[in-house]
Amino acid sequence: MILILKHIAIEGPGTIGEYFQQKRYPCKIIELAAGERIPQDLQGITGVIVLGGPMNVYEEDKYPFLADENAFIAKVLEQDIPFLGICLGSQLLAKAAGAKVMKAPIKEIGWRMVDQTKDGARDPLFEGLMDQLIVFHWHEDTFQLPAGATLLSTSTVVRHQAFKAGQYAYGLQYHVEVTEEIIESWIKEYFKIDDINRSVEGKQIMDQYKKLKQQFHAQSQVIYKNFERIIKDRRKQMVSG
Repeated sequence: MILILKHIAIEGPGTIGEYFQQKRYPCKIIELAAGERIPQDLQGITGVIVLGGPMNVYEEDKYPFLADENAFIAKVLEQDIPFLGICLGSQLLAKAAGAKVMKAPIKEIGWRMVDQTKDGARDPLFEGLMDQLIVFHWHEDTFQLPAGATLLSTSTVVRHQAFKAGQYAYGLQYHVEVTEEIIESWIKEYFKIDDINRSVEGKQIMDQYKKLKQQFHAQSQVIYKNFERIIKDRRKQMVSG
């Protein structure tokens, strides 16, 4: 089973959820904001996906489930369960791995390019992709690289864009899962507007999405396929003992 941790209604699994459903993987979404609890028993969990959200990892007093997530992710790391953290999920992975999470130099919103490092270019998660990726950002925090972690993607504005902790845990500061509907809902909610066309920045984001849609989603599908292969390889290792 793939466990998906969701922090807020409008930040769902998007295309990554669609991918694993089409592949007939059993998936369970935990709605943390609705009060659903993270399972304590990791038996039968073959992969974990942690999504984004507007909260910060250090707001545990305001969002008590963040403390539970921190403990859960630490257990996932200990047991080498394949993990993919997206945006907030990457920051939670960094924190669980012992690194500091703090405000980024700028608030990144919209479409940007990130560069693969040499390690990223040869990592299984990014196999078959270009040295530059087009990604979608919506975050204000960043993180230090955990001890022993490998930097996979970077940019001149926010250096730590993707990393690998251990053999099977990945954090992506950027979004790969968003759909047109998801982006529209974020613009309306986080920009506090009813009509996207009344927001210059919102309209620019949607116009760029239409131009980049095919490339962006094709790239995401490669990442999902690679993550699926990582899950399968890890499962084979566990079976063979």
